[in-house]
Amino acid sequence: MSGGIARTVLNTVEWLGDEFSFLIVTRDRDLGSDVPYADVPRGEWVTMGRSRVRYLAPEELGLSALADLVNGTPHDILHLNSFFDPVFTIKLLLLMRLGRIRPARVVMSPRGEFVEGPLRIKYPKKKLYIELSRLAGFYGGGMRWHASSPHEAQGIVDAMRLPADRVRSAIDLPIRDAAALAPQAPPQERLRVVFLSRLTREKNLDGALRILQHVRRPMDFDIIGPQEDPAYWAECAALLKQLPANVQARYLGPVAPEEVFQRLAGYDVFLFPSHGENYGHVIAESIAVGTRVLISQNTPWRGLAADGVGWDLDLADTGAFATVLDELADQSPDVRAAVRPAVRQAAADRLSDPVALEHNRHLYSTI
Repeated sequence: MSGGIARTVLNTVEWLGDEFSFLIVTRDRDLGSDVPYADVPRGEWVTMGRSRVRYLAPEELGLSALADLVNGTPHDILHLNSFFDPVFTIKLLLLMRLGRIRPARVVMSPRGEFVEGPLRIKYPKKKLYIELSRLAGFYGGGMRWHASSPHEAQGIVDAMRLPADRVRSAIDLPIRDAAALAPQAPPQERLRVVFLSRLTREKNLDGALRILQHVRRPMDFDIIGPQEDPAYWAECAALLKQLPANVQARYLGPVAPEEVFQRLAGYDVFLFPSHGENYGHVIAESIAVGTRVLISQNTPWRGLAADGVGWDLDLADTGAFATVLDELADQSPDVRAAVRPAVRQAAADRLSDPVALEHNRHLYSTI
């Protein structure tokens, strides 16, 4: 699992792990890495919090090994947490189609892959797979689909040509007590701006860099996240060289998940002009620690200015993004710091949603 998918699963376990038994299967290393996680047992189930986790080495990701694992693990629901994942979704769907595994119930969670912005990226290739997999009968009538928002649900219905009653909406659950996980950083004179995400085209780091080309005030800009596409990073590196002298930019590399809150708390604003998010955990994490967000309108996070937790703007209006940044840079450090407690409180109000919890509980209890 990567990025927001991992956070979604961990948060679900944290909220519902006392009601359901979660068995999580994942790789024993980051995507694209040759180095396994340190001190992670292999070949056995490991208790982690309210779940049990099985870490798979590359040699355990073949069809036969996956079939043996699924067939040898008692379970009531097989939950697939991606539509396009070549291992943990496509291989398992193929095994089901071949009759090698026969899960009683299956939930498919595309995790934002049918949101319009991300779906447009490499669309011909994705469209071809969608049509071929449908013709191959990968998605039987017993499969239930999970969307994190009504907008995503409509995208699934349209792309897969499904009856609407086969798709259930249950918004992703937030982390518990996020504000307690990060101390407040001392104020600094220059505005501190951060982009924290996977460095992929759908997350739109290039768009953030183009926005910064239009700011006039002094500010610092840090990029945090793993490089997943060398060609895309080369494009962004070229844009970094085109930033004006008033913007001091750094690439700080990836960050461990347990350090995200502390890192976000060290900035005045999180710039995230994403092409599309089905939820956007990093947005929730940012406001939870008091760091306002400056994001596109291509996420479920809307009306942010009314709550005082940030701004959601039209992605096409680069000037509007730059204006917000310049206005923040004109504020004194004490003024910027003074809003953080109110942001944390407003975030707590937004994130404490009993309806979302009930919808997620319903997803598992009634399928």
